[in-house]
Amino acid sequence: MSTRRDLLVALGAGLAWPRAVFAQAPSGKVPRIGFLGVPAAAGMERHVASMRDGLKEHGYVEGRNIAIEWRWSGSDRQRLAEMAAELVRMKVDIIVTHATPGTRAAMNATKTIPIIMALNGDPVAMGAVASLARPGGNVTGSSFFHAELATKRLDLLKQLFPRTRQVGVLVNPDNASHPVFVKEIEPTAQALKLELQTFGARNGAELERAIAAMAAARVDAALVFEDPVFISGAKAVATLLAKHRLRSIGFNEIAEHGGLLGYGVNLAAMWRNVGWFVDRILKGGNPAEIPIERATKFEMVINRGAAKALGIRFPQSVLQRADRVIE
Repeated sequence: MSTRRDLLVALGAGLAWPRAVFAQAPSGKVPRIGFLGVPAAAGMERHVASMRDGLKEHGYVEGRNIAIEWRWSGSDRQRLAEMAAELVRMKVDIIVTHATPGTRAAMNATKTIPIIMALNGDPVAMGAVASLARPGGNVTGSSFFHAELATKRLDLLKQLFPRTRQVGVLVNPDNASHPVFVKEIEPTAQALKLELQTFGARNGAELERAIAAMAAARVDAALVFEDPVFISGAKAVATLLAKHRLRSIGFNEIAEHGGLLGYGVNLAAMWRNVGWFVDRILKGGNPAEIPIERATKFEMVINRGAAKALGIRFPQSVLQRADRVIE
């Protein structure tokens, strides 16, 4: 990790937060992490494995010198509040969560237990932190700044397919950040002469209807927002997009599972970074002063199989721009 961030952490560790909350666990006591996950473990195995790898890199092995209380909301996000309250009652040392719904639930449950976001679309916009450099509360973690990422995806769509006019945006109505992100990308869409139409899916059962509605609306392309339901169900999302012969762009797992284009961050790497935050906090770091880690590396993925099925032949110049080409 960067020297700058280590310096900021060191400076922040001495601020006036209750040391009992943020100090390393007493000798003989195994620290406990409360994990608040959305929606279910199935489909999130890769990311959870990355988190475990990150913990291991910093010397923490579940069942040996750290305990993890796993909680998953399933399809009912109302359970998040109940599970967050349960973790607080258990007096866990840290709560690890991801995405806006999980972060909000954890924040509503506690103002003292440190909360680590494995990833969040925009913690400043959602009010989780005061700023990236000085979060100012009990929340820290990583962000990929979703609106900026979605803006780049729109630009990429227009570059590759200049005749694109109608873009269907797959959102989750239960994700409070999604309307904010749609509003933030509208100026770019207008500048590119693109019309955005949103299609909502709260769970796997609603994906079929939402994507079928996109096809019925005859959109020129589909833009998939990051959301725990879509990330854990990336294969199902990509399969439905292919079934309805929709050009698509979204996070990289969409292209990996058969969608046309991916442009995004390495989600597994962001989950691995949880280990760094856990280590800093257990060693006395103050989350109010641990800067938000912002994703800086993005990659473009092209699925040539999907392109062939859609009758698209990318020129060599475009393929050379891609970080990965899936045959």
